[in-house]
Amino acid sequence: MFFLRAIHRHPEFGNGMRATASVAPGIAAWGLMTGVAMVKSGMSVVEAVAMTLFVYAGSSQLAAIPLIVAGAPFWVIWATGFCVNLRFVVFSLHLRNYLMHLPRWRRLVNGFLTADLSYALFTSRFPEPAHDGAGRLAQEAYLAGNYFLTWAAWNGASLVGIALANWIPSAWGLGFAGVLCLVGVLCSLANTRLRMLAVVIAGGAAVAAYALPLKLNIVAAIAIAVLACFWLEGRAALPRRRKLA
Repeated sequence: MFFLRAIHRHPEFGNGMRATASVAPGIAAWGLMTGVAMVKSGMSVVEAVAMTLFVYAGSSQLAAIPLIVAGAPFWVIWATGFCVNLRFVVFSLHLRNYLMHLPRWRRLVNGFLTADLSYALFTSRFPEPAHDGAGRLAQEAYLAGNYFLTWAAWNGASLVGIALANWIPSAWGLGFAGVLCLVGVLCSLANTRLRMLAVVIAGGAAVAAYALPLKLNIVAAIAIAVLACFWLEGRAALPRRRKLA
């Protein structure tokens, strides 16, 4: 929502940008590497640009590229992208209380622009949703500041990677910067016992299912961790429900 005057002129918009500035170089390096990877995988420039601008999901893009190259069935590519991005369902559920007062089109734009680091930084800055107009505007402005720098760093660097794909060597290992970003997100979000357990379950399942073709071990790990945590969360809520009854 960074294009709305009331948002980008709010002081919290600048605070959101400054909070994201420390991780923007890592996001840019990851985007640059993704742009290079798309072109070198055989995608045309038009296809790579369209994927960058309309998909806007680095982990899903990187998961889909080798499947596209391998000629995997459409449903496998779709299921992989869906499972890799399942975490955004959890993010959306949490952000619902912050953004539910907005018109639907603004909620949809916020949903599209939500990224791992913007979510992590925003919820650290605002653990609870505001209940008055000024507070809600401040929270949305801060979130938009996060969005803007993340979106600009990712798309700008990815487009540069697409343009310079044939001159940037893969040996540079730019993907490592993206891995470090995700490790930072993981450490910031794994702040409860259930979330730490989800990390352990997903990691164990990914290793156990490593032999699956087309990197389906990642899909299996995500599905197993999500189902296990939903089940455990339901079990933990039973005593509270019984007390209320």
